[in-house]
Amino acid sequence: MNPIISIEQLSFAYGKDTILNSINVAFPKGKLSVILGRNGSGKSTLFKIIAGLEKNYHGQVWIDKKERRKIKIGTTSSVRVGFLTQFHQTTFPFKVSDVILTGRAAFSRFSPKPSDYQEVENILQKFNLIHLKDKPYTSLSGGERQLVLLCRILVQKPDVLMLDEPTNHLDLHYQVVVLQAIRQLVNEGTTVLCVMHDPNLAFLFGDEFFVIRHQELVAVRSLEQDRLKQLLEETYQIPLLALENQGTPIFTPQLK
Repeated sequence: MNPIISIEQLSFAYGKDTILNSINVAFPKGKLSVILGRNGSGKSTLFKIIAGLEKNYHGQVWIDKKERRKIKIGTTSSVRVGFLTQFHQTTFPFKVSDVILTGRAAFSRFSPKPSDYQEVENILQKFNLIHLKDKPYTSLSGGERQLVLLCRILVQKPDVLMLDEPTNHLDLHYQVVVLQAIRQLVNEGTTVLCVMHDPNLAFLFGDEFFVIRHQELVAVRSLEQDRLKQLLEETYQIPLLALENQGTPIFTPQLK
């Protein structure tokens, strides 16, 4: 495995409340790695640490062999990291093309060049969203907004893309559309690290899988189905029924 992100003995606490404890993990380059777990388990905290939004941690986080605390926003780095947080709201009716264009601000110093506008056109074409180009962002559906925000990050051409619950609040159609877009990026060589709620969608689209429980991160890709089922039952605290979808294990709540 060729890791692009490595974590060694990572611990984090809010006061006396331990959130993460002695985590060791390596996320491979060019793969879609998914972190699963219950609400409040520490998934988003781990995301913030890797993204550089939270620096008050113990241990080491390496991105392309450089410790995360030493990578400053706006400085040149061998690996460009883009991230999409879970919540985003805007009340201003900016056009879709303008929302995506703001993703190029780091390159254009707020004076867009023809090449910046072309990058916006290219990304809209890539994901078949060109028909939304001149629509107000506020008029879009939740799924369309999420795709536009994804495009806003992608015009930065990140080497590593970090996504915190990218399918949150989306209906099933747009959950699949967004994950197919992410899968396409991975197939083209982008490294994606994704925090998700739904293990079934994760197993359908991901490459590597990890579960946060009891402040620790557990790799589950190599687990046999019975052990995986047991781990998920312990994590989500519900009995599960194991099924199969096109060779991929899926788990559904087993109701009494």
